[in-house]
Amino acid sequence: MVNQLKTKQRMFSVKKTIICTLMCVLAVLARAQQLYEIPNGVQTRWISFENPQGEKGGGGVENKGAKGRPSIWVNPGDTVTLMDYAGCGTIHRIWMTVIERSPVALRSLSIQMFWDHATKPAVSVPLSDFFGVSLGRMAAFESALFASPEGRSFNSYVPMPFRTHARIQVINEGKQKQLLFYDVNCTVLKKHPKGMAYFHAFWHRSDRQPLASDFEILPLVHGKGRFLGTNIGVMADTVYQNTWFGEGEVKMYLDGDTDHATLVGSGTEDYIGSAWNLGPFAQQYQGATVVDKTRQQFAFYRYHIPDPIYFQQDCRVTIQEMGGAGRDVIREILRKGGQAKPVSVMTASKGLIPLLEERNFPTLDEEAFPKDEWVNFYRVDDYTATAYFYLDKPETNLPALPPLEARLKNIK
Repeated sequence: MVNQLKTKQRMFSVKKTIICTLMCVLAVLARAQQLYEIPNGVQTRWISFENPQGEKGGGGVENKGAKGRPSIWVNPGDTVTLMDYAGCGTIHRIWMTVIERSPVALRSLSIQMFWDHATKPAVSVPLSDFFGVSLGRMAAFESALFASPEGRSFNSYVPMPFRTHARIQVINEGKQKQLLFYDVNCTVLKKHPKGMAYFHAFWHRSDRQPLASDFEILPLVHGKGRFLGTNIGVMADTVYQNTWFGEGEVKMYLDGDTDHATLVGSGTEDYIGSAWNLGPFAQQYQGATVVDKTRQQFAFYRYHIPDPIYFQQDCRVTIQEMGGAGRDVIREILRKGGQAKPVSVMTASKGLIPLLEERNFPTLDEEAFPKDEWVNFYRVDDYTATAYFYLDKPETNLPALPPLEARLKNIK
């Protein structure tokens, strides 16, 4: 009887393995089928300085086709139109590079995108921040949506559909001219299905947030859509020394949420898939492109592709400005004029003690407050975020890109 049972278990295990293998093969075949199927009525266009209108047979006409206009100089104050296409289509890839790539230069350049003759841009973001790295920094990395193979170029693979018109422009608000190269790769067709949504990107910065208030990655946006993800930059205030900044939880308020969010994380590095502090890494859906502990600067990203975030009415995304340290370190921060408010203590004996709910727990300045335990505390740092999302309309209620002075503050 025992032998028969073992035989059945082995047969079940073999069948399970065969089924799993077949499912993997079918998945691979399904992906391959998308590559070799040719859709009817869809054409490919590359738009660049060599073919600004993406015209059929209209590429490389200058200098008798021998690399006549691959780039242009963009003077201070200039706005350069990269794409002005009338028709229906989808942008699949944008590649770009500029000659001066210092943080100040990159924050002084911005990219704007308009869909279907909208007067307000759906995208208005500093250049490098849009392409996946915050703080005006460059980094060699690859993700599912953005990449910079050697830290000298910008690549976007975000699908950006439009129904009647697409316009992309770059604005140089800096003090020096830039040599700009680019191309926009898209497909054009007659009509998109009804469920098509427009791509948007919103940039926000706050270097002096009120203590115990959350930084808004994406302020409340109205409509039906999908939150695609974010890249975030943090420049920690030096008053906190080298204490850990990343205890803040990401929260997503969906479809009428007010006081409490529907989706809540457990910590900053947890949100991007890591744990126990943060080191540099780059993966398809999550990564940390800048981990500069000497300057206390951090840049990281998370893209919700395998784990979609849908909303039917509205969406708001925040992250708590919260860090962690020991009791005496926090006391020293306060003595030096830093802002800090303990919110919880992680103890070995009692677990996490929520200080905002515990009335009888000693205050931070009392000796009875645990000395050698981990204390989570509100703090105030310089946060920047680019939020990416799809929406059922080409315009939003969100504020415009802040002026250059606000974008360059403390950027070196």
